[in-house]
Parts: sequence; structure tokens; C-alpha cells
Amino acid sequence: MSRPEHVVGLAVGRGTGAEVAAVFERVLERFAQLYATEIAVVRSPRIYHSYVSLKQGGGIDEVRGLTRQDADHYERFVRARAAAGGRVIFRTAINAQTLYLVRQRLQAVKVDTLDAGGARMLLVRDQAQGFYTGENEHTPGYVRRVTEFSREITDKVLHHALGRARRQWPDEGPARIVMAYKFHLLDGALDAWAEEFAERHGVDVQVVQPDTVNRNLIAHGPADRTVLVAGNEWADIMHVVLLDRFGSGRQEEHCTRNVHLHADVHGLVEYQTVHGSADDLAGRDLVNPVATVRAAAAVAERHAGCDGAVAAAERALAHLGEAGIRTPDLGGRHSTTAVVDALLDALEGPGPAVPGTRTAAEAVAEPVAGS
Repeated sequence: MSRPEHVVGLAVGRGTGAEVAAVFERVLERFAQLYATEIAVVRSPRIYHSYVSLKQGGGIDEVRGLTRQDADHYERFVRARAAAGGRVIFRTAINAQTLYLVRQRLQAVKVDTLDAGGARMLLVRDQAQGFYTGENEHTPGYVRRVTEFSREITDKVLHHALGRARRQWPDEGPARIVMAYKFHLLDGALDAWAEEFAERHGVDVQVVQPDTVNRNLIAHGPADRTVLVAGNEWADIMHVVLLDRFGSGRQEEHCTRNVHLHADVHGLVEYQTVHGSADDLAGRDLVNPVATVRAAAAVAERHAGCDGAVAAAERALAHLGEAGIRTPDLGGRHSTTAVVDALLDALEGPGPAVPGTRTAAEAVAEPVAGS
């Protein structure tokens, strides 16, 4: 039996994970049909916990144990996909502590592009270090969380951000790198590492307090070709705000990607929706599928040879919007299944790009590896 031409990993969490995964597979299968290609999906055999499902399981010790089991299993799955030559995984939402254990071990960053009226910005979220990572130590009445920052990881994150920006703006390159970290807590270490990186690479690197970044964005907006490298303590909150403020849409309709910088998983990208596990909607067929549709289209185009899939998905979504076919969170009356059924009927093969979507050339130019 011949091997499939393209293989996509899939990891599913609790809450609405099963419903989101079903949407992803249906849309990906439709693109495979439209482009006459074969896309195989390899699922992780474990269903990973959401925070809600963890809390239903027992006390602190059980939550800690299940979190560790999920993290160890998901790390093995990611490593196995990379070792098998896998290039991409789609993951539904799972418990944050689980994710950040894996992101620390595999040195992850999250990358997003923003455009504020022509002022282009690249957001690179440092998920590999800092206060979101680390281990918990429990004593009666106390939780002690031990985290760390390192010059090695900081250098890797900045190197990836600089390389990504140079591919994003090949004719001009980045104008500056702004690092939004609470660096006053680190005894000047982060400043010194940033200065050394700037000198080595001949680039302007500014280390700025998060509240100052907020003030500047509110007062002036981003300067063109800014690379915003951000500690997760700030970026986790501000990512959604930036998406809304700079025209990229609501978090329920947005997908994003994580790039792992560890050499063992070099070349593998993880896509996810920005929205969470939405446990309150589980089993009700009401989860908004738009972000998942966009993730499936991005995976199809960038990793399965379906040139034009992103634009095709946007045309179909625009058609649904004009027809008033939407889930209740958007003011509609349709179920998840009804929206996806209508989208698959409207989905067509390659055609003209939709204004505001990336061209095929731009999609191909986007990195699929941590470099």
C-alpha cells in the first residue's frame, strides 16, 4: 500500500475538542478532494484534559499527576511526529499548565502577523521561558513556582524573530525589535542579553516595560516593520487585544501557530485556534467553527500542496456571512454542523484571492520551522 502524499498530526483535548477535531478533518478532507491529493491524519491516541475536566477528577495531587501525564504524552507525540518527518500538527485546546510544560521543553514561540492601517507588525510570543513555565512546589497553604530565564533561550527567540521578520519583509527587513518583558525583575540580565544580540546582529533591539508598550500602542499605534517579542505574561493577555484592535478579527474566529525551536523537533509547526476548550458548549453542536476552518485551510495550503486554499476558505466564509449562516455567538441560529455543511457546499478550488488574505506566494514564504 502506498504512503499518503501528505500527513497531518492531530491532538484532541476535552471540552469541545472532539467537535473541533471533526470540523478540522471534514474541511481538510474536502480540500483533499478539491485538489485531488491525499492527506492522512495521524491522531494522538490520548484525549488530553482541559482545566475543567482536571478539576472534576479530584484534588491537587491528582490534578498534578494528570497534568504531568498529559504533558509527557503530548511531548512524546510531538517528538514522534517530528522523527517520522511530520511537518504539522493541529491541536485543539488543552489545559494551559500541560501546554506550557511542553512548550518549555520544546522551546516554543507563537507567531502572528498584524497590520495597523499599513503599519506592519510581527508578534513573537516567548513561550519557552518565564513565569508561565516552570514547576510548582506545594507545602501546606503555599504554592511555590520556580521559573527561569536564560541567555540561550532568549538568543534563540530573538534569532527566530529576526529571521522570520527578514522573510516577512525581504526587501526592507525589520526596522526594530521591541522586547516587552517585565525586565526590571531580572537584575539587568535581560538588558545585557538584548544588547549583546543587537551588537552581534546589527539590529535595533529595545527592551521596554509592558505598560510602556501599551501606552505607546494606544497613543501612537505600532511603527511600521516592528517585531514585538513579548514575554507570555504580557502577550497572553494582549494577543487578543492586538488582534481586535488591528483588524485581525475576534479570537473565536482566529487561528495561530506555534513553532518549536528545539533541534529535536525542528521543522514541525503546531496550529491551534485562539479560543479555548469551551467546556460549557461541549456536546451541544454550538462551537464557532470559523477559526478551525481557517486552520484547516492554512494547513492544506502550507503543508499539503493545496495552493489557494486560504483564499478559497475566505470566499466560502464570506458567502456564509452574506447568507446569514452563523452560530449563536455571532447572532445566528445555526449549529456547528449546519455551518460546516454549508461551508463545504460553498467551498471551491483555486480562484482569485479575497482582499485581505495572503497570496499563495506569501503563504509559501511563511516559515514552517524554527530558524
